[in-house]
Amino acid sequence: MFSGIIEAVGSVVSRESKGADVRLRVDTAGLDLADVVPGDSIAVNGVCLTVTTLLSDGFWADVSGETLARTVLGETRVGSALNLEKALTLSTRLGGHLVTGHVDGVGEVVQRTEQGRSVKFRIRAPEGLAKYIAEKGSVCVDGVSLTVNGVQGAEFELNIVPHTLQQTTMNGYRPGWRVNLEVDIIARYLERLLLGERAAQPENGGLTVGALLAAGMGKSDL
Repeated sequence: MFSGIIEAVGSVVSRESKGADVRLRVDTAGLDLADVVPGDSIAVNGVCLTVTTLLSDGFWADVSGETLARTVLGETRVGSALNLEKALTLSTRLGGHLVTGHVDGVGEVVQRTEQGRSVKFRIRAPEGLAKYIAEKGSVCVDGVSLTVNGVQGAEFELNIVPHTLQQTTMNGYRPGWRVNLEVDIIARYLERLLLGERAAQPENGGLTVGALLAAGMGKSDL
């Protein structure tokens, strides 16, 4: 688990193709690796990767074909900047929100607007994720825990303060930039829970008005 509070901005040092998979060497910049051992997890642009080889200035990690297909890590090249966060411990402050490092889909920056010292971004999520993104709710973008300022259809707005712009890769975002998205874990589990026994059926049809009524929600609540 992670908090979405970025600890360092590293970069891709080397990229090796291994069949359908990729092996990445990551320079961790100022990230403290003193308490990291091979087998530990580090979030790389919001993707939970396992440290296979620990180095004095970074680590190697394997990226599966499944991860390459579902995230933007497949688009990274040598020199690409990366948001980094070590896994949480029981004594870590939870400054953001609970993040699993399991990316739900890839979004696209559609607008960037300078507002004083801050920047407002509008990002388009895949249609299947739009239902999980709510105004004033949490969303993880490239590993950064953020509050949703507004939602319109599949697009949502974020207001990014100077500190976040300086401490993450977000200052480099421009329209057309693709980003890893992870929705709030509570929203995902709530949908599954409301399906009840229908969740065990291969063709359950997803969460519908009928399913909500069957779960005991009144028409006035819909």
